[in-house]
Amino acid sequence: MADQDIATRAPESDAHESSITPVPATVESLDDEGGPVVSEHCTTDRPTPTTGETPKGEIRQLGGVDVYLTKPESYPANPSKLLLLLTGGTGLKSINNQIQADRFASEGYVVVMPDLFEGDPAPNSAALPEAETTSSFIETFKLKAAETAKSFLIDMWMARHTEEKIFPILEKVIHACEGEFADAVGYGGGIYAVGYCIGGRYVLLLASERTDSQASWTGAQKQADEEAGEGQGPQKKGPLIKAGAVAHAALVSTEDFRNLKSPVSLVCVETDPMFPDEIRIAGEEAMSKSNLEHEVQVYPGVPHGFAVVGDYVDNNIKEAQATAYEQMRQWLHDH
Repeated sequence: MADQDIATRAPESDAHESSITPVPATVESLDDEGGPVVSEHCTTDRPTPTTGETPKGEIRQLGGVDVYLTKPESYPANPSKLLLLLTGGTGLKSINNQIQADRFASEGYVVVMPDLFEGDPAPNSAALPEAETTSSFIETFKLKAAETAKSFLIDMWMARHTEEKIFPILEKVIHACEGEFADAVGYGGGIYAVGYCIGGRYVLLLASERTDSQASWTGAQKQADEEAGEGQGPQKKGPLIKAGAVAHAALVSTEDFRNLKSPVSLVCVETDPMFPDEIRIAGEEAMSKSNLEHEVQVYPGVPHGFAVVGDYVDNNIKEAQATAYEQMRQWLHDH
């Protein structure tokens, strides 16, 4: 693939990450005003694995949206299924995300990874080193000020990339896939999807039957647009995927589980502030109550974001990463 299509990270990000031992995220899931925040693991890549893997696909447009497209080597001579891969805040040009997509392509999927953020991935939010106990007040103040500045940048980024912006992007890509890759969609009997972090929530939305008045994470109902004809009663649509698999979702509310119609598999992190136990438990109860086929696996001792391709020192995290990938792969295969 072209050099400009390969993701890059700031050198200081790589240098910093390679010198620390990964630990579970400690940020809170809500800010002081009750809104969600995003973990550093959603917005910063781990170092790329030293396995010699490099991206095999290409970045091109599909339905007017930039996507990373990767296919099995035997396609189209041998039939394949269509898989959407929805990323966290690191976005389309993350090398790790591209390698993740390639791995699914090696399992027999035409993988489409859309740019959910329109060329505007999340600001780098790599954790700052903790202040030493001997640090001066000035140094500690500088660290706290930098943390506050990064938090502000993330808040601004989230405000630019809401459900109202992202969901229409997905609809464009799905429509285009149904045309250009009709063979793969037909062979699979529909479209499959996997999602990580922020992208995980959108897998749940794609697996749901939704109405124009569907509540977002805030719980606030969208107002009907009389001029657009939305005041004539709720219009239902979906689900838009056949089955989905989600790893350490972020920004999910209990509302997102209420209208699920397609089977889903959840990879969850124990004590995950981005996906709190109360949300997970409420989601499991809602899926069981509606007799929806689902599975939920909780992984202890791993950070939010662990299932995305990336290098870790801790063998427990490495093993959990491989197990989570197999969980998601098997779920798609079985459906």
